[in-house]
Amino acid sequence: MIGFSRFTIQCKCSFTIMSVSRKYGRSFHFPFSPGTTSDDRIHSKYWEDFSKINTVVHTEKLDGENTCLNKHGVFARSHAAPTRHPWAKFLKEKWHLIKNDLGQLEIFGENIYAIHSIEYQKIETHFYVFAIRENEQWLSWEETKFYSKVLDFHIVPELIIQKVDQQKEFESQILEVTKAQSTFGSVDVQTGEICKMEGVVSRNISGYSEDERMANLLKYVRKDHVKTDEHWSRKWKRAALKWEK
Repeated sequence: MIGFSRFTIQCKCSFTIMSVSRKYGRSFHFPFSPGTTSDDRIHSKYWEDFSKINTVVHTEKLDGENTCLNKHGVFARSHAAPTRHPWAKFLKEKWHLIKNDLGQLEIFGENIYAIHSIEYQKIETHFYVFAIRENEQWLSWEETKFYSKVLDFHIVPELIIQKVDQQKEFESQILEVTKAQSTFGSVDVQTGEICKMEGVVSRNISGYSEDERMANLLKYVRKDHVKTDEHWSRKWKRAALKWEK
């Protein structure tokens, strides 16, 4: 056993999955994010929080399913019960190999096994880690990369690490990087044409608590990025890895 956890919780009583695992809350948008919908949340006064951060890492927001691996199983958006989605089967196989080593670690990543609105041309795997939580604490970006490597996971593309200084410069940097296509080569599933990346997630490079997440992590999503409907899962397709093209 690798023994990652800083401490182990021991209890003789029974817990439901909900009592020991909190799902990944909805991330707030930057106020200048054009891809918001009516039910999205916007942090209109974000600079009051972000100006207190020393350094931010901008990572690519991939188009897939938010998925968590912890000692209880593999979960999609809901943590009431492990996911039964067929496109998560490969992650369940991985989970069986590492479940006894996770301790209190919860590995969150983007499952892109099933193609959604973007088809990626150069992916090396179907799961990319974007965050790791331990006991209601989100680990620093360096810790996230460290544990991902030890557990043999890839991380989402790291775009830029930026010192937080002037608001105008900060926003200009985000707008500039989102003009490009995905690190993995992005194609619009409807048109078959090359398209821009879905968006950017900006987070404090240091760790922070679950309750402080809105003040330390926000996202920018491009307009009209969703091309799927409620029936997409009936005819989903597996994303090909780059050497399978």
